[in-house]
Amino acid sequence: MTRIGILGGSFNPAHRGHRAITLAALRALALDEAWWLVSPGNPLKDGAGDMAPFAARLGSARAMARRAPIRATDIECRLHTRYTLDTIRKLKRQYPKQDFIWLMGADNLAQFHRWREWRKIAAEVPIAVIARPGYDGRALAAPAMGWLRRFQRPADQAKSWTTWRLPALVLLRFRPDPTSATGLRAGDPDWYRRFAGPVAQPRS
Repeated sequence: MTRIGILGGSFNPAHRGHRAITLAALRALALDEAWWLVSPGNPLKDGAGDMAPFAARLGSARAMARRAPIRATDIECRLHTRYTLDTIRKLKRQYPKQDFIWLMGADNLAQFHRWREWRKIAAEVPIAVIARPGYDGRALAAPAMGWLRRFQRPADQAKSWTTWRLPALVLLRFRPDPTSATGLRAGDPDWYRRFAGPVAQPRS
């Protein structure tokens, strides 16, 4: 079985913070590879006026993932899924020889209770939550964490995640990277123009 970490997001744009936490998670969880699922549309962000075209966001993710065991993919587009639960279930059916763990930042844990059928997501795959400056307090006090806390596993057992009974959650803390997509967009509103070319065919 191949051990795969999944990091979903808008990647608007992808940046060194995404890369840093992914590389750290690869080591902490003994992953073979990480997949970045570039979302064609986040239901919690629909209508955001500063969301760049999908092709540009995917292009920025592929550029940031170069020379690392990270695959930036448009698989949600190809699976025709909109919600995380549907994506995970289809991935598990399509890739039966992979073990998947869901990676999320503490900012996402803080709003995880707003995700569609979030308890079922936790019942499908283990979840690794990565600390993020400014969000840890809200994440630990969030409604979802109130339910997930009973399923929390020690960080020093993170490499054993394939043996955990679900639901299972582990909190990981790495050296923080202050880079944010919001800050990058503010500094360069036209960043997406650098990735305006046609999207390359995805690797199978």
